[in-house]
Amino acid sequence: MADNLSDTLKKLKITAVDRTDDSLEGCLDCLLQALAQNKFMRIPCVDAGLISPLVQLLNSKDQEVLLQTGRALGNICYDSQSSKEQFASTNIAEELVKLFKKQIEHDKREMIFEVLAPLAENDAIKLQLVEAGLVECLLEIVQQKVDSDKEEDIAELKTASDLMVLLLLGDESMQKLFEGGKGNVFQRVLSWIPSNNHQLQLAGALAIANFARNDGNCIHMVDNGIVEKLMDLLDRHVEDGNVTVQHAALSALRNLAIPVVNKAKMLSAGVTEAVLKFLKSEMPPVQFKLLGTLRMLIDAQAEAAEQLGKNVKLVERLVEWCEAKDHAGVMGESNRLLSALIRHSKSKDVIKTIVQSGGIKHLVTMATSEHVIMQNEALVALALIAALELGTAEKDLESAKLVQILHRLLADERSAPEIKYNSMVLLCALMGSESLHKEVQDLAFLDVVSKLRGHENKSVAQQASLTEQRLAVES
Repeated sequence: MADNLSDTLKKLKITAVDRTDDSLEGCLDCLLQALAQNKFMRIPCVDAGLISPLVQLLNSKDQEVLLQTGRALGNICYDSQSSKEQFASTNIAEELVKLFKKQIEHDKREMIFEVLAPLAENDAIKLQLVEAGLVECLLEIVQQKVDSDKEEDIAELKTASDLMVLLLLGDESMQKLFEGGKGNVFQRVLSWIPSNNHQLQLAGALAIANFARNDGNCIHMVDNGIVEKLMDLLDRHVEDGNVTVQHAALSALRNLAIPVVNKAKMLSAGVTEAVLKFLKSEMPPVQFKLLGTLRMLIDAQAEAAEQLGKNVKLVERLVEWCEAKDHAGVMGESNRLLSALIRHSKSKDVIKTIVQSGGIKHLVTMATSEHVIMQNEALVALALIAALELGTAEKDLESAKLVQILHRLLADERSAPEIKYNSMVLLCALMGSESLHKEVQDLAFLDVVSKLRGHENKSVAQQASLTEQRLAVES
């Protein structure tokens, strides 16, 4: 084994200062030095076939060899995608888990964790680690260390629970551990949420967010009371709470709210009220997840959308966040929720609340977004405003230069068909306002619209004909 390793290292021009030291320890020490000095050595090490002999060394009975091998493997696979793929074709997962089960010393387990964490970023290796029994080891560590106040035990608890969450990021490994919601692992993770340990609360909520990545799992969890557990957890973190726990619990609720059948159940369980308690949060990650959760909950839920849309405090906060230029995610989600409140409620009262809170200009700006989905949501919301409350919104639509923006969208060949279609629908709705109608007349819309009658998209072509007639009649 030492000869093989020594020969490979020589091919890579990695040699010890003492060139006579061809022992296993000498070779490993030499490799570690080379990796420490030059991170670009990682890929050549993989290409030279070093992984296989290093994995075999994990069977060594020599603790020093094991330690050095672990460090070398950890270094090679750190931040290298190509090496992780090569590792997936070896039995490293099985060997590392076997090795892990034998170790009782903190330092040795820590070394194995350092190899496991980067490896577990690869989905194929995630599944191999799960099948090799790593999860059971991690759950055991959590159980052993949860009540300890020793620094090294707290660190190991964090590492074990973080790694557990990482394993759940793979679709296959996650589904294998979910076991239809009846699995031991899923049940143990559930017990972390009511724990008094912040790290376990966090890991538990993140694990639920990861389990909630398909409709079947989400429906099962909501039907079995997970929402109440998450709301209880959030309630414990309202005043001066732990931001990472807040973020994780809101992430889980957002994912759970995606299936249509879950929305009404979660609304009646009081999720909106629980989420709105965090409206005063000044932490962008919490704001972002709060907005996403509310947007998912009101999708096609007219009553809930109307109730939220008439909530002046919420709408004013949304308008404020629509200007959060330092946090693009929060700004985008605020705009999308503002639009969703109108689109799903179709309520005059909601529109009036948004107009009074100064939200119209943000919806008009949203219509110029680089994301087609956001442009479209804005145009649909603006068309509803024009159809239901044009008089109330007229001045704000004028000052936001909506007519000029519509002209630009229709004239731009790069605009998506749905953008052109909804721009024309909105244009027709604006004709009901004298001042906006005049703006339409002042810009040569007829020329732009008539060109769209020959558009390859039939809906766009038909709407162009209707819009042209309307413009001609009212010119």
